[in-house]
Amino acid sequence: MKKNPNPLEPVASLLEIISPLSRLQILLAIGTGEACVCHLEAALGLRQAYISQHLMALRRADILLDRREGRYIFYRLKDTTLLDLVTMAAALSRIRADVVSALINKKSLSCECPQCAPSLILAKSL
Repeated sequence: MKKNPNPLEPVASLLEIISPLSRLQILLAIGTGEACVCHLEAALGLRQAYISQHLMALRRADILLDRREGRYIFYRLKDTTLLDLVTMAAALSRIRADVVSALINKKSLSCECPQCAPSLILAKSL
């Protein structure tokens, strides 16, 4: 006989998946737009392999979507209301909303992807 599942199980699962600090940083860095691994690496100062592991877990959890553009894979949130959840959790932790907002879609000047440095990519191809 199978037990009735707890209706809060999906909530607990979601919170567990996004709870590591690096994953929260990745979600905020992607924000309402999209980002490639090199962008996340430059914006967060984390190693590519480490970021890729977290991206894989977030994709498996159906939190992220991806698309390929040449040799770059761009990631975006499947549902950007997840950012509201992070912002509300920050408020409950007594972190001001502007502190969280400053981390959303944080741009990096050292990223070489086509979205952050299109002229650099063009110059390399010439």
